[in-house]
Amino acid sequence: MESDTKTICVRDIMTKNVICVDASVSANQAAKMMEDTGVGALIVTEKNTPVGIITDRDFAIKVVAHAYPIDTTVKKIMSSPLYSITPGESVWMIADFMATRGIRKLPVIDDDKVVGIVTATDIVNRFAHATNDEMRRMYHHEIAKIYN
Repeated sequence: MESDTKTICVRDIMTKNVICVDASVSANQAAKMMEDTGVGALIVTEKNTPVGIITDRDFAIKVVAHAYPIDTTVKKIMSSPLYSITPGESVWMIADFMATRGIRKLPVIDDDKVVGIVTATDIVNRFAHATNDEMRRMYHHEIAKIYN
């Protein structure tokens, strides 16, 4: 990885294996896919265009709390609009973007195609291995943001 955290790109930390499902898939089918593949999110598409995301949290909050039947389509329970980023974005920028919007999982889209996903855990893992110089630069970046 590069030495300057501001220049480390999303493509350097993203997970490339992303599962997409059609908006018509049932919550039950989606949950089984997530369990079988060990992922915490699925990208929801309509006509192969990403339109939303469904996460394990969506199941807990929307399906269980609202007592939706298990055959409810993922379109009803997905989070949308879909926030996304491009592979060339800096890790620092997306960390700030995710923190300010309360987003834990963010799809990476290039030319209208889902090419990856970045999670809060991916970012924490990257920053956990940052050098003292990288941490100092991140701190100064945050201070500068406050005073601008």
